[in-house]
Amino acid sequence: MTHRRFLAALAVFVTLGTQGAAQAPSGAYLAAQNARAQGDFAAAAQYYAQVLTRDPGNVEVLENAAFAYMALGQVDRAAAVARKMEAEGAQSQIAQIPLIVEAARNEDWAGLLERIEAGRGAGELADGMVAAWAELGRGDMSAALKRIDALAEEKGLRNFALYHKALALAVVGDFEAADRVFSGESDGQVQRTRSGVVAWAQVLSQLGETDRALSVLDDTFGSTTPDPGIAALRARLEAGETVSFTTVEGPRDGVAEVFFSLARALMQEANDEVVLIYARAAEAIDPDHVQATITAAETLASMERYALAIEAYANVPRDDPAFYIAELGRAEALRATGKPDAAAEVLAQLAARFPEIVEIHVAAGDLYREQEKYKEAIAAYDRAIALLEEHDNPNWFAYYVRGIAHERLDNWSRAEADFRRALELNPDHPQVLNYLGYTMVEKGVNLDEALGMIERAVAARPDSGYIVDSLGWVLYRLGRYDEAVGQMERAAELMPTDPVVNDHLGDVLWAVGRKTEARFQWKRALSLHKTTPSPDLDAERVRRKLEVGLDQVLREEGAEPLRMVDDGG
Repeated sequence: MTHRRFLAALAVFVTLGTQGAAQAPSGAYLAAQNARAQGDFAAAAQYYAQVLTRDPGNVEVLENAAFAYMALGQVDRAAAVARKMEAEGAQSQIAQIPLIVEAARNEDWAGLLERIEAGRGAGELADGMVAAWAELGRGDMSAALKRIDALAEEKGLRNFALYHKALALAVVGDFEAADRVFSGESDGQVQRTRSGVVAWAQVLSQLGETDRALSVLDDTFGSTTPDPGIAALRARLEAGETVSFTTVEGPRDGVAEVFFSLARALMQEANDEVVLIYARAAEAIDPDHVQATITAAETLASMERYALAIEAYANVPRDDPAFYIAELGRAEALRATGKPDAAAEVLAQLAARFPEIVEIHVAAGDLYREQEKYKEAIAAYDRAIALLEEHDNPNWFAYYVRGIAHERLDNWSRAEADFRRALELNPDHPQVLNYLGYTMVEKGVNLDEALGMIERAVAARPDSGYIVDSLGWVLYRLGRYDEAVGQMERAAELMPTDPVVNDHLGDVLWAVGRKTEARFQWKRALSLHKTTPSPDLDAERVRRKLEVGLDQVLREEGAEPLRMVDDGG
């Protein structure tokens, strides 16, 4: 079964529930459904439980309750609901997952295999590999490898299968064979992931091949990586220590890794709820699987369930190498919930503890910039850029965002230098081209160069309203009003509720003599600004244009007059 077909089938369980509405007590049921739609899994679970006290055999409600408990990480409660569903004779993948988790935690390998063979598994994408680890749990490595090799032949699953094949070989102590898989010698190249590279380095250490282990780490992460986990592993290898193989320590961990691997692989293509369930399953089987915890937290944040995300991030131990990643996520979730001061405190503590990690300083700069604390933002970006340059690894984005902060403080020479440095590193990035081009237009400098930059940006992002607006605006500033009209109208189509775009359209329409339409756009800009204020709209200037017209406003400002076109309006 392909990934797409599997996801289509699995998506059924995240949309079920409406069929049971007629049979369920309406108030609690509707409240549960509404809570589920809002991602309030705690409330949903509570309301579904109320429904079940009156209608305990309602399969759709049972399924939704199982999902809500899994989303909350309350796997034991989900398993109890799932057993009730099985007693009712219902088939459901969402109900099977907590029961598979339960079997794996109890190391009931025979029962787990029996469940999968009977078609009561977690779906074809997971079942083959879960069964392979269950075979290993029973002591039958030959059967485990047979299942893995069969899975590797399925389209799109080869890397997934080979990664687990190497892990299984390492678990039984066959490090030579595991190395051949990781290196691509026995089955072809395996895609390198962070987990896979760490596992391979541990395998090589067990083989006494320290130099190769260091080479694998350096080829992937560089020799001066600030990642605490990789740096610590590298230090142990350099010190001559033989590093134990701990990525997966047995079949139980292997099943957890199956669900984690799938959660990460599906993050870009699956419903967030599917990813969350897999991450929760991995976390429940192996409570020490920090990456599963972080994946669950990231998914909750993607679903805008920030309180649950903050709670999940807080479960990562302070002494774990991934702690800084969890804290970065927690800071972002705090920012998203309107607690920028708490987010800033988290980032300040991180920066003090991990001063060499660039991402922390960039995150702090972004937070300060969003709060319009541009001096603090520049200081944070300065630290990030210094670290990047120190390691000869300059990054266009750091220069770009520092340039924005300088521009907002009217430090134009420094802003321009940062924007141009960003373009040296990434010459065709439309975001940088547009920002620099538009700023030069606003300042009335280098207009021909600005036009060329913005035209390149539009070619790369023709459906970006902001960039098309910039093109219309530079044409207007160059006095090419007729050409500007079409671009501004296109920008307004792409961003009909943006007050600045509507204001710009009004100016362009006025310039070609369509004064009645121009006044309409200025009024619309003020109306939109009232609803969603824009820091880039000068509302008083717009009102003045409505009172006396754009020509008089330009005279009052001492600006160059427009080339007049009279439409009689």
